[in-house]
Order: sequence, then structure tokens, then C-alpha cells
Amino acid sequence: MRARLKRLRDQVVVITGASSGIGLVTARQAARRGARLVLAARSDEELRRLAGEINARGGQAVPVSADVGREEDVRRVGDAAVERFGGFDTWVNNAGVSIFGRLEEVSVEDMRRLFETNFWGTVYGSLEAVRHLKGRGGALINVGSVVSDRAFPVQGIYSASKHAVKGFTDALRVELEKEGAPVSVTLIKPTSIATPLPRHAGNYLPVEPTLPPPVYAPELVAEAILHCAEHPEREVPVGGASRAMSSAAALSPRMMDWYQELTSFRQQRSDRPARGDREGALHRPSHDLSERAEYPHRHVRETSLYTSARTHPTATAAAVAGAALALGGLWAALSARQEGGT
Repeated sequence: MRARLKRLRDQVVVITGASSGIGLVTARQAARRGARLVLAARSDEELRRLAGEINARGGQAVPVSADVGREEDVRRVGDAAVERFGGFDTWVNNAGVSIFGRLEEVSVEDMRRLFETNFWGTVYGSLEAVRHLKGRGGALINVGSVVSDRAFPVQGIYSASKHAVKGFTDALRVELEKEGAPVSVTLIKPTSIATPLPRHAGNYLPVEPTLPPPVYAPELVAEAILHCAEHPEREVPVGGASRAMSSAAALSPRMMDWYQELTSFRQQRSDRPARGDREGALHRPSHDLSERAEYPHRHVRETSLYTSARTHPTATAAAVAGAALALGGLWAALSARQEGGT
């Protein structure tokens, strides 16, 4: 049974990791489009500020302080949606954290904490979402990463967690389709996004970490997520670089090894000395209601033709056809002028 998704203004949307970066941008965009929201994150004060901001503008948002690495917390998020709104239509598993450092240097304790958030948080959220959505239909959207197709050195354990998220999401999708459940399961695969992720990450480097170029605006990811809340999609890369990297990894993995040896280590190191706080938001809330972070020496791409084409194929085809007609008309005019002059 194909999932029939409502218009966003008729939906209740659950977003984890809503107090920062992609989750924060997605929450604000969804609220502007009329969705009712259940917002989850560890940062209780920031969540309340965000919910207050949305409610003051005429929206409806409920904050739920939760650590997605704890199954009982994730169940409370689902229960809050049922209690306040009678259920939900879309669940977005977005909460995530990274660690920068060579795998031999990163503690196993920190690796486990990252997996608790990135992988187990997605598992708990997905199972909670499916438990509700199988009876009413809707969308489950898991925010993965291009590193599920091509791991980044220096972010090795983060890459491993996103590989795990992709494997879990793909298997769950097939199982639900086989069962005929009316649930759309989507994996979002961003490349480098201009969020505070490096600032919140665990850091074993002697300098502040940064993301390799090109870096895209978080609004592009939010737009992809909300598109998938209304239109069933299997997988959506965000940013042309995401599609290019996945293709290169599939076609020539050894060449990608060589390329990353040359570039990835220096591209993830800034010229700023590391702060004293090595843990970042790995073991505690970030207390940072920020959509973006500064990326010195990195131009942030505010648009992506690839992602626009991927999520709006009809409009893109019309634009391409229009451009072709315009070029054809120009060519005909130039040809006629040239003939008239001979």
C-alpha cells in the first residue's frame, strides 16, 4: 500500500534534534507552512524558547526534553504527540553529533556515546514512529549523510554510525513495503552543511575542526525534509556534491581513497586553536539555539540545482524547456539576421 501523505499544513510533525542546525531550520520552516510540531532535544531551555517563538507567531509547538539515546525518552516524545495532537503524521530523526579525530585516538566511551545518539536514537525513533504510523499512514524521515556511501577519515566513527543508519533504514523500508504498511521511509543524505556540528562535536584535533568544501546552507536540507513529508521518496541526496561523491565512491573507490589521503585531513582542520572543551555536546546538551556556524574561508552555497531538480522535477523540466525555447528563439533570430545581412 502506497503511503498517502497529507499537505504539510494538515500535519503534526515530530522533529528530534530540534534545538540546533538542520532540526532548528526545519522546525521554523514547518511552522511557517502551518504544521503543528512536537520538538525534541536535550536542551530544555532552548526548546522552550523555540516553542514559545513559534506559538507567539500563531503556530502550535510542544517542547519535549529528551535524550534520543534513551528509549524511554523517545517513547515520551511519541506519547506527547498523542496527548497534545492525537498523534502525528511525520517523524524526523535528525538528532546527531560527530567526533573529529583519528580512530586510534578516540576513546571507546566517546564512540559508544556517539552511536547512542546517531544510530540508536534513529532506531528508537523509527520504531516509535512506525508503531503509530502503521495504523494511520505517514512519513518516517531519517537524516543520514553522504558519509554512509563514502566514509570521511578524521570523522570515522561518525561515518560508521551513518553507514549503520542507512542499513537500518533500507531494511526497515523493505520490510514495511512487503507488509503493505502505509508508511513512506526516506533517507536524507546531506553533504557538508553550514550548521554548528563541528562546534558541538567531540574534538581530538589540536585545532578547531571544520567541514570539507563545498558547504551548503541548512535550509536546503530542511526543504528536502519537508518535501519528503508530503511526497514519498526513497532517498534524497542534498547538494550536488553529495550525489557526485556517492557516484565516485561506487565507480572508483580506490581513486577516492587516494583523493581523501590528499585532501580530507587538511580540509577538516581550521586555523584556530582548539578550545579546552574536548567533549563538545557529545555527553551533554549544547545550549545553543543556532541554525548556522561561521565557516571562515568557506563559501556557503545557498542553492543547489541538483537538489532542486531532485525534489521538484516538474518545475525543473519546465524551466529547462523554457530556457531551451528561449535559446532556440535567440538562435533563430540571430540566424535570420545573419541571412538578411548576406
